[in-house]
Amino acid sequence: MGLLDGKVAIVTGGGNGIGEAECRLFAKEGAKVVVNDLGGARDGTGASLSAAQKVADEINAAGGVAVANGDDVSTPEGGQRIFQCAMDNFGAANILVNNAGILRDRTFSNMSEDEWDAVVRVHLKGAYCVTKPVWEWMKANGGGVIVMTSSGSGLFGNFGQANYGAAKAGLYGFMRVLTLEGRKHGIRLWALAPGAYTRMTSDLPGRRDREPDPMSLPERIAPGVLYMVSGLSGDQTGKVLSVSSRGVREIKMLQTKGFSPTAPWTAQDVADHADDIFFADESAREIA
Repeated sequence: MGLLDGKVAIVTGGGNGIGEAECRLFAKEGAKVVVNDLGGARDGTGASLSAAQKVADEINAAGGVAVANGDDVSTPEGGQRIFQCAMDNFGAANILVNNAGILRDRTFSNMSEDEWDAVVRVHLKGAYCVTKPVWEWMKANGGGVIVMTSSGSGLFGNFGQANYGAAKAGLYGFMRVLTLEGRKHGIRLWALAPGAYTRMTSDLPGRRDREPDPMSLPERIAPGVLYMVSGLSGDQTGKVLSVSSRGVREIKMLQTKGFSPTAPWTAQDVADHADDIFFADESAREIA
């Protein structure tokens, strides 16, 4: 018995990297998988079904069940077709992993509107476009699990990635709201903050000309996502799981004890109560 026997999973960006590793592991654990990938370059240009088809063919050859899909996540029509692909082939959509993404890194002063829009469109709007039809099906059919692929760039920040960080932070907020709205329908939400060596990250500063840490390879990230979408995670929802060569840990948004004035207050009161209002040591944060 596999952890995902009887389940149907949609994975966007499933033709390479973390998405590919997720597709392969889900299929190994018994899920029928829709491998979605537009098949473009890292910056989002171009399109080809070959990447998704290769993964689906290899899953099927190994005894699993998968179908390739090359629709664009960033349009409502594309999102609907991805969902319909699951319906037409497998009749369900129990799991959705929003993993599709592109990079157009540049410092904010040098970033064009097109570079901003393209990244936000694929990551954030893409998650909306695919999630919308899946969400409605899950509401009507007893629930499911949806994973948003966020990033330390959005949760903590990263130089030269204003567009990517904004989109990834938006996915965290999207996940938190859907957690509240999905609870009564049996829909569980997660966010993944991965640290992986993929074609998206292999030539970034600090990664060039360096052998990848084996623990940061995509297949070492996928088990964390399998945990999220399987019964192993029980009824947990609304959480962020960081998975990287540094290990597996939850990332949480916290607040201090704070200062609660009982009368009209001033900016000087904030300064006077700074020890209660602000975290004492920001360097203690662990960045995934």
